[in-house]
Amino acid sequence: MAKIIWTRTDEAPLLATYSFKPVVEAFAATAGIEVETRDISLAGRILAQFPERLTEEQKVSDALAELGELAKTPEANIIKLPNISASVPQLKAAIKELQEQGYDIPDLPDAAETEEEKDILARYNTVKGSAVNPVLREGNSDRRAPIAVKNFVKKFPHRMGAWSADSKTNVATMDANDFRHNEKSVILEAADSVTIKHIAADGTETVLKDGLKLQQGEVLDATVLSAKALDAFLLEQVARAKEEGILFSTHLKATMMKVSDPIIFGHVVRAFFKDVYDQFGEQLLAAGLDGENGLAAIYSGLDSLDNGAEIKAAFDKALAEGPALAMVNSAKGITNLHVPSDVIVDASMPAMIRTSGHMWNKDDQEQDTLAVIPDSSYAGIYQVVIDDCRKNGAFDPTTMGTVPNVGLMAQKAEEYGSHDKTFRIAADGKVQIIASNGDVILEHEVEEGDIWRACQVKDAPIQDWVKLAVTRSRLSGMPAVFWLDPERAHDRNLITLVEKYLKDHDTEGLDIRILSPVEATQLSIDRIRRGEDTISVTGNVLRDYNTDLFPILELGTSAKMLSVVPLMAGGGLFETGAGGSAPKHVQQVQTENHLRWDSLGEFLALAESFRHELNNHGNTKAGVLADALDRATEKLLNEEKSPSRKVGEIDNRGSHFWLTKFWADDLAAQTEDAELAATFAPVAEALNAKVAEIDAAFLANQGAPADLGGYYAPDEAKTTAVMRPVAEFNEIVDALKK
Repeated sequence: MAKIIWTRTDEAPLLATYSFKPVVEAFAATAGIEVETRDISLAGRILAQFPERLTEEQKVSDALAELGELAKTPEANIIKLPNISASVPQLKAAIKELQEQGYDIPDLPDAAETEEEKDILARYNTVKGSAVNPVLREGNSDRRAPIAVKNFVKKFPHRMGAWSADSKTNVATMDANDFRHNEKSVILEAADSVTIKHIAADGTETVLKDGLKLQQGEVLDATVLSAKALDAFLLEQVARAKEEGILFSTHLKATMMKVSDPIIFGHVVRAFFKDVYDQFGEQLLAAGLDGENGLAAIYSGLDSLDNGAEIKAAFDKALAEGPALAMVNSAKGITNLHVPSDVIVDASMPAMIRTSGHMWNKDDQEQDTLAVIPDSSYAGIYQVVIDDCRKNGAFDPTTMGTVPNVGLMAQKAEEYGSHDKTFRIAADGKVQIIASNGDVILEHEVEEGDIWRACQVKDAPIQDWVKLAVTRSRLSGMPAVFWLDPERAHDRNLITLVEKYLKDHDTEGLDIRILSPVEATQLSIDRIRRGEDTISVTGNVLRDYNTDLFPILELGTSAKMLSVVPLMAGGGLFETGAGGSAPKHVQQVQTENHLRWDSLGEFLALAESFRHELNNHGNTKAGVLADALDRATEKLLNEEKSPSRKVGEIDNRGSHFWLTKFWADDLAAQTEDAELAATFAPVAEALNAKVAEIDAAFLANQGAPADLGGYYAPDEAKTTAVMRPVAEFNEIVDALKK
């Protein structure tokens, strides 16, 4: 029997799964397709690391490892919902909740000294940050705005804040001694097993990584970010924000870049509060309060210090006298520096651009902002958009073109695969990547505190990426632009390979170009303003950035993108959008029993998953389900049955009901498959007979607090009751599976 794997993830997407997955199971069964769940939630991944500490009833399988193997087979058909890429505060919170639920798992060690602590930390490090996506993404990315969504936005445009020509908003980024400027890169002439070694100035050698296996043709990079240069840069930006009277904000990705960006975040905190660290730094650092887990963790840690109140007063004074800080939640006093996972660059920058270049100040008012993005590798793309908006005003969603993306990400490509090769340097000296024959492949002079990293891209994913770009350009008729920076060593090597592999394809009549990211951004937004479409063909990080930047401007959200990953082994991975606002959604359920999560991404991914069964296995019923689902989704949009933000109005569960009704109506009316029409005729009839009653029941269910029994590991029975509250609807859906 054909199988679709529906991933169990976290937060709002997990709650939505409780409501929507029963519908998916029921409809899929009519095409002979079984829908199975695999738990890749943060809680599930934590528990999978400690089987020896759990009872038989508590043990869970390592579903992520299982799916990683499945993704390498032609049989894979995986629907992947957004999951938590855990920062340290999130990881600690999840551990605490699981412990309170009776799971005998250890605390996360702040410093690993004993062998046991080192083992525990190593296990938790496999869960932290971007642990999921690199495992599942055994193919490159094809993300685009569906026509139905684009058409809907043109009819019902989202709000775009007006831009002023005298806006002071800008991006601040380093112009030397960062990852971009210090990068070195080679293409491996032969397969090898290499060693990464730190050689201190006194001759002491430390192996940072041994036995790193590289393939022939693989692109290998190394680079270093200077801690001294970073600190000098950050102090300049704090002073600049104060002088210009604008908000100070920093934009990193401490979740995906789980080694480098928390360290950088700590530097930002210490620079902003330089006077406090000048006075109390020795004590703060000895207590582990270095800012890497954010200002909130510092405040919490001060409680254990004898002079904590005095130090807290110093922080408060610095906040009052320094530049105004951008706020995450003005009402609760949560600043841009409180939690490293609160402000994620790929979501926060386009949201700022969409809001007139403003972020929120402590008085809950919009204000111009200095957006500090220390590493300059990709910061320039945002400055281009800001400058364009300052000159030409806000974009118009009713006339905008679109910028789909073809992204190089397969087999842990590029920076998002660098975690196990990123190190904080312990002493002055040099870092070398050494071949098995003893030759030094790449080398950097380093100083204590620097951040050094290596990353790699295998040749097969690059070839597949070029092929996918050509295919998408041919199918769509759009120009395809490779965003590659000739000033970056890595990108220079990629340009060589792209030019080589383009010759393997028929590109006659296609417009395929290679431009720097800054040039490509300008070209793309010039075309957007003319209503023209352009494919961005990018590496892994820019894939992430662009598939938030352009969708948030075009569609108001990146959750409405169609995200297909044609797996290199022949299977399919179908991703369902962004989950950045998921925490606020869960909090609203807990207080008001209203889930504003929009499952549009799930609807789009599911249709493509069914279509995959048609195209790869000849399942014509799956194809009928897919086409009917697409039509139902478009009707859902046009009839404004998407979730509202406000309690007492339609929410995620009500939206699922209307999607189910429209889908059943379409299947009952279609003429391609008489058996499916006969199956769904009574379903459609039953839903239509009770449509007003069921709709009213979903609305009446809201208002009071909802008990989920947990945030990271919600209780099964309680969450099912919250997310499937209308018995009449459940009975109609469940009857299909019998």
